[in-house]
Amino acid sequence: MTGTGESISIWMDPIAPQAPSQRAMPHPGEPPTSSGLDRDSALAFAPYTLARGEDARVADVVVVGAGLAGLTVAYLLLREGRQVLVIDKDGPSQGESARTTAHLSCVIDDGLVFLEGQVGEEGARLAVQSHAAAIDRIERLVNEEGIDCDFRRVDGWLIPARSEDADYIRDELAAAHRLGLLDASLRDDLVLGGRRLAPSIRFPLQAQFHPVKYMAALACIIQDRGGLIVRGQQVTGVEGGEYATIRLADGRALKSRACVVTTNSPIVDKYAIHTKQAPYRTYAVALTLPPGAVTPALWWDTAEPYHYIRLQPGTGEDLLIVGGEDHKTGEADDMDARFHRLEMLARDFFPQVGEVRHRWSGQVLEPFDGLAFIGRDPANTANILIATGDSGMGITHGTIAGMLLTDLLQGRANPWADLYDPSRKPLRNLKRAVKENFDAMREMIAGSIAETPAMAAIPPGSGAVVRMGGEKVAAYVDEEGGVTCVSATCTHLGCTVQWNPLEKSWDCPCHGSRFAIDGAVLAGPATAPLAPAEQQPG
Repeated sequence: MTGTGESISIWMDPIAPQAPSQRAMPHPGEPPTSSGLDRDSALAFAPYTLARGEDARVADVVVVGAGLAGLTVAYLLLREGRQVLVIDKDGPSQGESARTTAHLSCVIDDGLVFLEGQVGEEGARLAVQSHAAAIDRIERLVNEEGIDCDFRRVDGWLIPARSEDADYIRDELAAAHRLGLLDASLRDDLVLGGRRLAPSIRFPLQAQFHPVKYMAALACIIQDRGGLIVRGQQVTGVEGGEYATIRLADGRALKSRACVVTTNSPIVDKYAIHTKQAPYRTYAVALTLPPGAVTPALWWDTAEPYHYIRLQPGTGEDLLIVGGEDHKTGEADDMDARFHRLEMLARDFFPQVGEVRHRWSGQVLEPFDGLAFIGRDPANTANILIATGDSGMGITHGTIAGMLLTDLLQGRANPWADLYDPSRKPLRNLKRAVKENFDAMREMIAGSIAETPAMAAIPPGSGAVVRMGGEKVAAYVDEEGGVTCVSATCTHLGCTVQWNPLEKSWDCPCHGSRFAIDGAVLAGPATAPLAPAEQQPG
């Protein structure tokens, strides 16, 4: 999970369906008996004994991470006849994929003009086509497999946050037409909350769905077709070579012909990808609506950071989902104010909304050019592949990853391969890449010299970085006054972690690693827990 349960997304409500595939997830010490393979075949296929040294068997493809990208890769590879083992420390749809607002759009959220400036007109056209193809792939999969996940096509609307944004919107329309979105149209008749929002752009044939229902179904289908899913195992490293070596936290390892790492932030290298993307926290609220009061659509505005809105139909009531208010990970503690602004935006545009039913946060990784990194890991051998850099479009980027990585593993050419190549460098506009790396370096330096509060200043139920005997310590004080102290030094590259009061976690502002109160890893790229503090209070 991405926290300790302090914020629960709409999709993880107790009444939401949990992946039924978990019923058939064996402990790695035991071979599966209900996966479609008999015991001997299962052991020959994937080393569930995870034997050490020379006794380890070789699997075909191991996918690390059971979010939308990992499950899509596994599903499509199984359709190609490959044998697939999926490993996740929590299980299917338990990470950032469950914290999405699930907008399915081919309109890149950084803006089409920005995208053209980064990758050129032809590259931007391929990006738009790939995201449209991802939506089509999801729709076909839903229809072919009979998945009940509330999928529907809807209009998407780019709306002005200010009257001064009219020129920006007209420029975006011109870019949309250049990039092949010829059905996009400029409109002056959109009214929300009694306000006419003009000019706006209508993008038909966007989509929405229930992501956890979709992923739960994928997990079941994967197992029904002979794929294996193992939860409860944390992967701490992946090494290339003739065979990939996947190392687990308990010291065991397994080998495979290929390994695909889809862990949101990759755990396979320390530098190559992490200097080209930056972690951001994003927020969402869901408010009740009378059934049928609003026609489903996607709306997003021109604010910086921008806001995004959609409807989730339900039984007895609908839910309006509003997201945004992003900030760099570890650089804010005013989460209540951000949630309040989202709620006020919802009430401004949709006065008929009722109570706030859910509020939650998630983490997105922003690449320098707005496009994910999907392909062969530049710091490894050719049989190690990655998908990361969702840029707030994780559902479509994750589906693109499934299609592109399947082609690469099957030896087929794919027109998107160069566009999403993880080894690409910023060539056209260095400003964003330089800024993000400067921010990370600033955090490394500032974390070593910043003033810290005294232990006595930490209120119950909260945490802070304090100095004890010269060491920076991440200290948490529980409601009864008990104190938990761990090192404040991130185990990835040594930045100082910061307290996240919403998720009650320690978050690294440099590359986005996240840790529980006791130092356990919640999210990479770190794979080792925060060390125990050398000095403990009392």
